[in-house]
Amino acid sequence: MGTPLGDFVRAKRDSIRPADLGLPAYQRRRAPGLRRSELAGRAGISVEYLTRIEQGRDRNPSDPVLKALADALDLDATERDHLRYLAKITGSPCAGHARPTRPGTTVRPAVRRVLGLLEPSVAFVTNRQGDVLAYTDGFAAVVRDTGLLDAAEPSITRWVFTDPRARTVLPEWDQVADEQVFNLWLGPSVESFDWFTARFAPVAGAEFTRRLHRHLPPARVPLTIDHPRAGRLRWDRETLDLPTPDAQQVVVWLPADEATAGAADRLRFGRERTGLRAV
Repeated sequence: MGTPLGDFVRAKRDSIRPADLGLPAYQRRRAPGLRRSELAGRAGISVEYLTRIEQGRDRNPSDPVLKALADALDLDATERDHLRYLAKITGSPCAGHARPTRPGTTVRPAVRRVLGLLEPSVAFVTNRQGDVLAYTDGFAAVVRDTGLLDAAEPSITRWVFTDPRARTVLPEWDQVADEQVFNLWLGPSVESFDWFTARFAPVAGAEFTRRLHRHLPPARVPLTIDHPRAGRLRWDRETLDLPTPDAQQVVVWLPADEATAGAADRLRFGRERTGLRAV
């Protein structure tokens, strides 16, 4: 049985073009990416040890080994952070044994006050599972016609994978789908990941499950929306992590161009404002 750490190392190894690392490209290869022997050689470890890591038979590689693998795979800063996180949850003695649990969904009053101060900005509180827990009136105005807020308990992840409207609204649907699944691995715990995926995978189907163990951090790019009334909108996104007990984030969408800024103003101020909303 594989582990999150082993799955990531294997996925990253398979994604690398040997020529990008100065390795001969003319050799015949049965599969794309680096051979285990090539990665092991670059990292200074044995092929047998690398195989044990990838197959989940070694769950506690040392910090020097992790650094050697990060260097050998030419990981960027985000990928190195993710490698360390996966090593932590893979090596946890409780991983895979604790009871699956749902993360908290209560937003503290102080956080709601922060959202109020952000009005009329496009901002919301979420968790790594994609639940939309509270949001500004500006956010509601921008996404109201997309279907995202139609559910009693709105969820970006559920909307992306189960609402047909999402594929029309999101011209870069694959990018957003990759982001939502990758976020599941970031917390707040292995138990919450297990709780969500066990319930959601049968509903979401193959597009969700095939991404579950990919682990490769998606590119950080603007969010593009084809709005039913306002046309194409492009947003830069800033995420502010709340303290650990909350396991929540405040996400702010910032117009990435003047056209989006103008369209957002028309969406926000063309209707009567009704104040801060909390789910």
